[in-house]
Amino acid sequence: METLEQIKSRAELAVPGSKIDIVLNPGPANQPSLLIDHEHAVAVARFLRDDPTLRLDFCSNATGVDWLDRTVKKTNKVKKVIEGVEKEVDETSEEKISGYLEAVYHLYSITHKHGPVVIRLRTKDRVEGAPLPSLTPIWRSAEFQEREIFDLYGVRFDQHPDLRRILMWDEFTDYPMRKDYREPDDYEYEPTPHDDVMEKAKGHYTPRPQSDGAEQITATDPHR
Repeated sequence: METLEQIKSRAELAVPGSKIDIVLNPGPANQPSLLIDHEHAVAVARFLRDDPTLRLDFCSNATGVDWLDRTVKKTNKVKKVIEGVEKEVDETSEEKISGYLEAVYHLYSITHKHGPVVIRLRTKDRVEGAPLPSLTPIWRSAEFQEREIFDLYGVRFDQHPDLRRILMWDEFTDYPMRKDYREPDDYEYEPTPHDDVMEKAKGHYTPRPQSDGAEQITATDPHR
C-alpha cells in the first residue's frame, strides 16, 4: 500500500482545493492519520473509496474524541550569546490550544486486503451541535457509529440520513463521553432506574417518619 504522504498528495491532486494534514500519533500505536477539511471531506472520502489503487471500501469503525482546552509546551533550539560566546540553547514556550471534537475513521480495503488508513474530521470548537460532514453516504457502515458520536459527544453530522440518539434516551440532554461530563445524582427521567440511581436520588428528598418509626421518602420522589 502507498505511504500516507503519497495518499495525501494524490488526494489533494484529485480533489482541487482540498486541505489535508498528516497528524502524527506519539502514542504506543504510532498510527498517523489524515486530517481533512470540512468542505472537501466527502469528495476526498469518495476518492479514497473509489481510487483503483486504494479501494478503501470498508469503514471498520468511527469513533469520537474530545479535546479540552490545553497548554502545550514546546522546546526549540535557539542561538544566544552567553558571556560573549554564541551558544545553542533550549528555549521553552507555551502554546494555548482551544478545545475541539473529532470523528476518527479507520478504513480498509476488502478488495486489495490492505489498511488501515486513518482519517479524521475536526470541529471548530466544543459547542453543542458542532457540525461535521457525514461520511455515511460514502461508507454505509458509518451510519450507526456517527449516531453514537452524535449521542455521546454532541457532534452534528450534516447530511446524515437518520441522526438521532442511539444509546441514551430521547429526554437525556447531555453528552456522557465528553471529558468534562459529570453524572447527575438525580435523574428526572430514566426508563429503567437502577438501584444505585434510586439510592443517590434519595439525597434530594426529605425523609418523614412513619407511625411505626421507619423512615419514608416523600411522595414527590419521581422514582416511586
